[in-house]
Amino acid sequence: MEKKIKVKRYVACQPCSGTGAKNGTELKTCATCQGSGQTKRVVNTMLGQMVSASTCPTCNGEGKTISATCDVCKGEGRQLNEEVIPINIPAGVANDMQLSMSGKGNFPERGGVPGDLLIQIEEEPHEFLKRDGNNIMFEQYISFVDAALGASLEVPTIEGKVKIKVDPGTQPGKILRLRGKGIKDLNGYGRGDQLIHLNVWTPKSVSNQERELLEKLRDSDNFTPHPGKNEKGFFEKVKEYFQ
Repeated sequence: MEKKIKVKRYVACQPCSGTGAKNGTELKTCATCQGSGQTKRVVNTMLGQMVSASTCPTCNGEGKTISATCDVCKGEGRQLNEEVIPINIPAGVANDMQLSMSGKGNFPERGGVPGDLLIQIEEEPHEFLKRDGNNIMFEQYISFVDAALGASLEVPTIEGKVKIKVDPGTQPGKILRLRGKGIKDLNGYGRGDQLIHLNVWTPKSVSNQERELLEKLRDSDNFTPHPGKNEKGFFEKVKEYFQ
């Protein structure tokens, strides 16, 4: 998507075109360093002459001097300005990632190439969906009746609601996979999935009529747990889906 943000940054001073000189007057070659931006010092030692170079104190290494400074920027050649910059956010970005926009940073003093604008991504958590890399995790609660008889339900995804089918006899902890319903890979290598963890909801209190119905089912052999050896645990199921 595209976001627009307000950024305060230094831009080139318009009256002096970023030179820092008043009314566009010419810059003079520094008389101290002769335009090199450095001053050299020769020291005689027992081993001979040694030359050391340092930044010119007159022009601060720029090699040019200003005879009359600009009244607007006071010779800096730049002004602090606020502007709205559109930013293209690619699909697949994650929390703490950093985007860079070339040339949208600060303009240097008295000319040069502007720096870059660095944008740090901060993810806002979703109310129901949880991110795990490029995959989306969702916790779906179903009733005991839906788990036993099966049902058709709607679940949220990042692109809107979709229908899922709960098979009859679904056990708590079963994980359904919606292929391609996750987040696009930032480098363009496919797309993640949405994993739906089915959790059977047990009511904390029941009415007298509901209790009578449940008591009739309590002693039914079909409602007595008979887990088989092939029944996989929750962690085994999650590991299987991520392989």
